[in-house]
Amino acid sequence: MLRFAACALLVLAVAHHAVAADAVPLFNGKNLEGWKAVDGPMSSWHVEDGILYCSGGGGGWLSTTKEYDDFEIELEFRVPAGGNSGVFLRAPHEGNPAFAGMEVQVLDDRAPEYANLMPGQYCGSVYGISPPKTRVSKPAGEWQTMKIICQGREVQVFLNGTEISKTNLDNEQKHAAEHPGINRKTGYIGLQNHGTRLDYKNIRVRELN
Repeated sequence: MLRFAACALLVLAVAHHAVAADAVPLFNGKNLEGWKAVDGPMSSWHVEDGILYCSGGGGGWLSTTKEYDDFEIELEFRVPAGGNSGVFLRAPHEGNPAFAGMEVQVLDDRAPEYANLMPGQYCGSVYGISPPKTRVSKPAGEWQTMKIICQGREVQVFLNGTEISKTNLDNEQKHAAEHPGINRKTGYIGLQNHGTRLDYKNIRVRELN
């Protein structure tokens, strides 16, 4: 029985590795090929030592040039003290992508200025829609991992290896007036410029259709 269990775990590990192998880089680590600035200057976005970072100022966001419908995205991020950003999903190039599309929050949860936010505004939340079930964000200055699965009507968020949010958008229609983006089927993936420094690396996407 123990030998069988060990074999089963090995098969699962191999299968998981195969899934990860399907992912392709969204960021090549060298330049901003495949990305464009929307509603803000491209000069706010930089590449250095394999890191894509926002220097803050100018607003707007950095968008993929390709649209995605069902996908899994994995990335690493690092926020400074008080840092604020977000990962946009199925966003159009018109309107505020946090509402016209969807946003998964990237935030320094421990910053004093964010002590009294609504639950759906903390790191890893589907902003304004699905709050994190548990708070597992790391202190400012540390690299953190995020995985988002956006498939059909379901959005699932993992932060630092823990599933913190899973929601069926059909059950969130009470938010549709303010967040019409929950009913979009396709759009761009993006990174928010919220006015602070924010570092990203190892951004990979796997299309699920």
